[in-house]
Amino acid sequence: MSSKIVYDAVVLGIMNSFEKITHATLKDCIVEAEKIMFVVNIGQMRKALGKNAENVKKLSERFKKKIKIVEYSEDMLQLIQNFIRPLKVDNIYQQEGIVVLESADTKTKGLLIGRAAQNLRRLEDYIRRYFSELKEIKVV
Repeated sequence: MSSKIVYDAVVLGIMNSFEKITHATLKDCIVEAEKIMFVVNIGQMRKALGKNAENVKKLSERFKKKIKIVEYSEDMLQLIQNFIRPLKVDNIYQQEGIVVLESADTKTKGLLIGRAAQNLRRLEDYIRRYFSELKEIKVV
């Protein structure tokens, strides 16, 4: 990890609840106004979701927010793909700290970018938590 991530008591409580419900090993937790994102260690995705995504439903009911579970990856490009799932891009590559996401589908591009590029900037912030060398993510 690039910089030290500090959690407050609320986030630590959420992380503890997640691990008790899912029995999956958690790497990170990002709490936002409308959703909570859990980043699980490599190979823990199936355990975190549970049978028929029951764990996601339990967590959503408990915290009254949307839940997204992302599997961590040591490879930055794979981690980006994990974060944007279920959206799919045609090609993803990196050059000089800039990651380029290529997609022919205009709807996918719109969802990736968001209004005033807010989705793209948020994605950059998530990825920078693990890879400080990221300068920018572009969608073409």
